[in-house]
Amino acid sequence: MSSAQMNYIAPWWSYWLNQFPHVNLRFQPVDHTFKPQEENYQQSLIFLGCVAAAGLGVNLLCLAIYLSCLCCCRKDEEEEESKKSNSCCVTWAAVAAGLICCVAVGVGFYGNSETNDGVYQLTYSLYNANNTLAGVDSLVTGTMGGMQRGLKERLSRLDELFATRGDFVQTLHFMQQMSDNIIKQLLGLPDWDKAKVNLVSIAEQTAYVEYYRWLTYLLILILDLVICLAACLGLAKQSRWLLTTMMVFGVLTLILSWASLGADMATAVGTSDFCVAPDKFLMNLTKDIISSDIMHYYLYCSQTLPNPFQQSLTVFQRSLTTMQIQIQGLLQFAVPLFPTAKGDLLNIQYLLNNSEASLHQLTALLDCRGLNKDYLDALIGVCYDGVEGLLYLCLFSLLAACAFSVMLCTIPRAWRQIANRERNYDDMDDGDPFNPQSRRMMSHHPHQGNMHSFCSYSSSMGSQTSLHPPTQTVTNAPLSEYMNQSVLFGGNPRFENVPLIGRGSPPPSYSPTMRATYLCMTEDQIRHFGEDFRA
Repeated sequence: MSSAQMNYIAPWWSYWLNQFPHVNLRFQPVDHTFKPQEENYQQSLIFLGCVAAAGLGVNLLCLAIYLSCLCCCRKDEEEEESKKSNSCCVTWAAVAAGLICCVAVGVGFYGNSETNDGVYQLTYSLYNANNTLAGVDSLVTGTMGGMQRGLKERLSRLDELFATRGDFVQTLHFMQQMSDNIIKQLLGLPDWDKAKVNLVSIAEQTAYVEYYRWLTYLLILILDLVICLAACLGLAKQSRWLLTTMMVFGVLTLILSWASLGADMATAVGTSDFCVAPDKFLMNLTKDIISSDIMHYYLYCSQTLPNPFQQSLTVFQRSLTTMQIQIQGLLQFAVPLFPTAKGDLLNIQYLLNNSEASLHQLTALLDCRGLNKDYLDALIGVCYDGVEGLLYLCLFSLLAACAFSVMLCTIPRAWRQIANRERNYDDMDDGDPFNPQSRRMMSHHPHQGNMHSFCSYSSSMGSQTSLHPPTQTVTNAPLSEYMNQSVLFGGNPRFENVPLIGRGSPPPSYSPTMRATYLCMTEDQIRHFGEDFRA
């Protein structure tokens, strides 16, 4: 059977991340070996966070330059002529930002879940290993307690009872020596209680940090999605206050995206440094607690490696077997002579049987396959699911930064277009025949409306003259007006579906030239049809 260590191969992204430059804050290269206790290695991870902070600074600088150019540069005629194209550009930019944001949120949810699964598998494996070590510690402590207290007390009473029989006393002394030998072998085992406490502490701290990390990313993902939807709603509703609010939150989210990118990148690189050579780090970490041959046995779990506990367990088994044989002899030969010794002998026999059962359980728990499986599960959880999830979170941070950068570039243009549109409506003349407000006023006064379509006001003597055409003139006026207008604008009456004058709403856009031509046309029309009006 091949070694179980062959089942673990570090993923390719761990080797890729391990090759990232490791530079301390003094810009000196640092060894890529995972040494979290060294200051230089810690600075190399902090340096990656500083790179993300520099990226944030460049991003904000570019946005500031863009917004400054947008506010300072003014367009005269080109702005009015390219309003439609600018509106399309803003629309497509908003659509692109929304799509990128949705993709980023989806990637973020997947990465957050993968990282949480990996950390959960790590803590689950640590708790399993802790249970194994706790079981070993319990068996060793129980066996040693039974040998030191229960067996010693009963042997002392039997020694007093068998004082007249030297052979029986010699057998009791031999059993005491076997008991001391068992206790010596058990004391030679590692300090499992100390290792157990370390594993529990690591598991609890990891689970605590992971819970708040997962919750923080969940809130960031929800915040990104809400800001994206609110910005789209502000663009659709043309709400300037909502767009301004979302711009402020967009800057905040942009800062959070770059901050999370730096934290995730530093964590991913540090974890990958561990995943490339985990055995070396664990050997250095436990060198003062557990001997190197025991760590090799559990880390590699190969049949070619000797079991470091085999000799102790063998001595334990032989000593128990010898003691059980001695007790059987005493029950057979001493009880007929000393009937009161039967109770203590049976209790010793029961204690030895329990110790043998504990020996079998201890042999199974000390076998490398159980702890090595927990070790490999922890590695797979951290180095595969955990680091993979961190890479997806890094991608989420980059996509979110791009999406909110585009959004921050789009919102000012949309805000400016909305302001220009409102200003254009405010600057319209109330007497403009194409003004929607003027059309609504003319609809309430139809006779005045017809007069404004054909007549102009003169105030040479300071008085105003109003024309009141008869009924038949008013009836014929729209047809003549329609014919004249159609010819003037280069159209054919047969191809006009609805006359321009008399519609319920004005054309969507018009130029000052069209308005002047229209006013000139009405004056010529008045002169041409002046006789009809006077009739």
